[in-house]
Amino acid sequence: MIAQVQWHNELINKYNVSGPRYTSYPTALQLTDGADGNTLINALNQCQGDELSLYIHIPFCHQLCYYCGCNKIVTRHQHKADLYLDYLGQEMALLSEHSRHLKVKQLHLGGGTPTFLDSAQMHRLMTLINEHFNIASDSERSIEVDPRALPLERIDELKALGFNRISFGVQDFNDEVQNAVNRPQCAQDVEQLVRRAQAVGFTSVNVDMIYGLPKQSTASFARSIARLIDIGPDRVSVFNYAHLPERFAAQRKIKDADLPSAQAKLTMFKETLSAMLAAGYQFIGMDHFAKPDDELAVAQRQGHLHRNFQGYTLGGDLPLLGLGVSAISQLGNHIIQNHKELKLYYQALEHHTLSACKALTLNDEDHIRAAVIKQLICHFELDMDAFSNHYHIDFKAHFANELAQLQGFINDDMLSVSGQHIRVTAKGILFIRIICMCFDQYLQQKLNQQRFSRVI
Repeated sequence: MIAQVQWHNELINKYNVSGPRYTSYPTALQLTDGADGNTLINALNQCQGDELSLYIHIPFCHQLCYYCGCNKIVTRHQHKADLYLDYLGQEMALLSEHSRHLKVKQLHLGGGTPTFLDSAQMHRLMTLINEHFNIASDSERSIEVDPRALPLERIDELKALGFNRISFGVQDFNDEVQNAVNRPQCAQDVEQLVRRAQAVGFTSVNVDMIYGLPKQSTASFARSIARLIDIGPDRVSVFNYAHLPERFAAQRKIKDADLPSAQAKLTMFKETLSAMLAAGYQFIGMDHFAKPDDELAVAQRQGHLHRNFQGYTLGGDLPLLGLGVSAISQLGNHIIQNHKELKLYYQALEHHTLSACKALTLNDEDHIRAAVIKQLICHFELDMDAFSNHYHIDFKAHFANELAQLQGFINDDMLSVSGQHIRVTAKGILFIRIICMCFDQYLQQKLNQQRFSRVI
């Protein structure tokens, strides 16, 4: 199903609440202490199939961006990355005997800033990966890039190393906005980098933007989106900035007076949505767009789009193995996270053990609900009869309470339940996260917690 989106101010005012992004179900908030290296190894050994998705977290950044809520380490000392690679190599060695039989179909480097690594360090990392894992020749290999002070030739190097997908964290093309979040960058240089990635043949080029940042206005952000459309990346993510200074110390450096109003933020997204659709992009969901011929858009139209901790993806239900500090793995019935603190991550490996510390074991009900949420958040429709046959349940009886909760959305013409089909309407597409919340068993007693970003 291709999302046809309608904007309704009345519904925005009524339903624009906070909610999970559902990169997993249950969400990472449900993880509990008590896991260890054996937890991860046992989960890996129990994986079905012969394919794997591999995520590697590089936590370092050269400079603090005031808006950022990611798990990162800000440093100018390049040698710290050499030490980190030492420990990553140890982690890979501990996992290698349990994963060599699995073909890595997806490799993703995230952070932090993976391009914090200089050329020699990046080559070393790729050598370690190829030494310890069986990388499929047709694998999807993606990397997140900070375009600031990145020479054009680094794009060529990344392509030569085998990366075929690249994502640029741009956020805005406006100098005043970038200075306000301590992220000065030359817009022309950024544009050249994106165009270079297109020219050297990356299969997919993504650009991340953020609306709601200090010093942004509806007019200035519209100009940035126009420039983005002119560059023409294959995929675009337009995230809503969540200002939570009580949780993220860096955000306290942002002046409240510099932030756009709530109404201005809504206008920014509304105009961005209109501009992206007018430019021919397909609305994938929430805050993601893709050109119609991009594999992500094709997967959605064909009904096999997937979602995991990296967001919308083509990976199907591949087991996900996360390496590095704070990395999360999703292996069969288990979600497992490494230590978030670098010192503890290092300490575990110094004792020749993996640094897993939190975990959650999914039961049958978790899997069923995860499948419902994934289907709705990726495709905006669900065949209850087919679902019942696949999971050996009576969907309408099993989810009687949840279907009753959906009645409010039905009354507002955001959702239809007809016969055996649930379909999200054009009015409801923007609120898919809230619709999915009805099926979140863990959230029902925590609806007043403001630990998530707003929907819009």
